[in-house]
Amino acid sequence: MIGVAIIGAGIGREHLAGYRAVPDRFAVRWLIDLDRVRASDVVGDSGTPVGDKIEAALEDPEVDLIDICLPPHLHVPMALRALEAGKHVVLEKPVAPSLADCDVLAAAEGAADRRLFPVFQYRYGRGTAALDALIAAGLVGRPQVAALETHWNRGADYYANAWRGTWAGERGGAVLGHAIHNHDLLCRYFGAPAGVSAQVATRINPIETEDCAAIAIRFEGGALATSSVTLGAASDTSRLRLVFEHLTATSGDLPYAPAEGAWAFTARDPARQPEVDAVLAALPRPKAGFAGYVEAIADSLEGAPGREVTLEDGRRSIELVTAIYGAARSGKEVALPLAIGADFYQSWLPETTLEDVVGA
Repeated sequence: MIGVAIIGAGIGREHLAGYRAVPDRFAVRWLIDLDRVRASDVVGDSGTPVGDKIEAALEDPEVDLIDICLPPHLHVPMALRALEAGKHVVLEKPVAPSLADCDVLAAAEGAADRRLFPVFQYRYGRGTAALDALIAAGLVGRPQVAALETHWNRGADYYANAWRGTWAGERGGAVLGHAIHNHDLLCRYFGAPAGVSAQVATRINPIETEDCAAIAIRFEGGALATSSVTLGAASDTSRLRLVFEHLTATSGDLPYAPAEGAWAFTARDPARQPEVDAVLAALPRPKAGFAGYVEAIADSLEGAPGREVTLEDGRRSIELVTAIYGAARSGKEVALPLAIGADFYQSWLPETTLEDVVGA
């Protein structure tokens, strides 16, 4: 049984539901939040202790895993504290505000001999499980072209939290905080990006960070992708269309769990569609979202790795964000991978914001 402490009762509510969906693998020992009333409301009558100080979790010998659900500017310092305390870490997205910080986390993970798991729960669900099975059956082929839509509706209520929409608090806008999940899914199936072109804009809300983007990605294997991002849509939708050599996969439009939507898998050669359909018919129903995500963590910690999200995956997501911001500001394609010392390796924050953050 893996003992867990959740730090933050906002999105932490969803994490708690994920752990409770696999009660034979996890025991939630703490929910820590500055607002103890909110934390008590989240745990309900389960008997899970609540507190308002992270030390209670860090010092508890029955806690093996610290799950950090805090605002982005607190991710790295809290993760470092947890690793130094000898705990494994689950870290909400974005895993870090720069590639330099990702490398600091990697060094700390190695020194502590513990694991850090970035949160990309979109990977888990019926749609992605079906695509994985079709790939294993040899029915998919090479990636060719993809189109992504992250079209959400975010207004004044969302930005009522003072840290949201600011470079200092959120460290980025729609590219970092919203499209990052779809981009992770894209790279999971298309591989490592080799070049990025991008435009970003603030068109919807009176905020510092971007709320719209148009992105073009070129992959090492030659595949191409476009990503359309806005926080000014009439409703929240996430959609992926992945075109492979032998098959096209089209997701549904569920915004927070696209892998659970109604996916369509269409063979390019109609004569092979029965093979595709047979694989889909035999597929068992997997655990989805946070439940699937934490189940993969349990497998990894108990000696069966392979399905979990790794820090390397999290770093790749931040490398892509870095390249997007770099391409948008330079007006040129940015080649990947990015070396230590590359533009924005230390930070993509605007200089005035960076001065404020460093000064603080």
